[in-house]
Amino acid sequence: MGIDTTKALIAYSGVTTAVVAYTLITAAMPAPKHATFSSIDVGRINLREPDGTVRMVISNAAQAPGIIIKNKEHPHPSRRSAGMIFFNEEGTENGGLIFDGRSDPDGTAHSGGSLTFDRYEQDQVVQMFAQQDGADNTAGFNVFDRPDKRMDFALLDQVSKLPADQRHAFYEKAGVIGQRRMFIGRDGDGSARVVLRDGEGRERLVMWVSNAGAARIDFLDASGKVTKSVAP
Repeated sequence: MGIDTTKALIAYSGVTTAVVAYTLITAAMPAPKHATFSSIDVGRINLREPDGTVRMVISNAAQAPGIIIKNKEHPHPSRRSAGMIFFNEEGTENGGLIFDGRSDPDGTAHSGGSLTFDRYEQDQVVQMFAQQDGADNTAGFNVFDRPDKRMDFALLDQVSKLPADQRHAFYEKAGVIGQRRMFIGRDGDGSARVVLRDGEGRERLVMWVSNAGAARIDFLDASGKVTKSVAP
């Protein structure tokens, strides 16, 4: 082996050693705490605390999470929308923002959005929403009662495997069913309404103004019969 070849091998060995050393040092260095992007395409982002607890998920419809309770994910029977899901300090879902929209082949339009906040280990108790299905266009604000007991998430796992027409009984067992107590907004018939309900979800007082401007306050009994109306 000539002197020139020996020098070349020594130089190559030095460069290789330097590259390996640089790789090891940079791998051991902490990741940068701040980065700036002009654009990013992503299917899902999980926001977590330093201990790994999930606090928010932003995702497309295809990668939408199930129901996450204390960082454990359970199947969701109906979530098929893109959006943003909120979680409390224990990694348990407690609300979210979802949205969707499409046009059917016959031209019928569908659009919706919902911002909700949940009771602890329960379903939503406050909701701001808009929903369009063809000519039926509803938007407003709902307040719900939910059971005092927490959801039974093992039963919810079973619900996700059932046909839609068999789910209601399991929802009741799992402690998911609640009652809507108040609605304020635009109803599907075009009227503006305030609807107050009792603990069983029955309408007891309805204030409404029609598209044409007619206004009325109705008082109802437990059977849904109007017992008194007040009009201008």
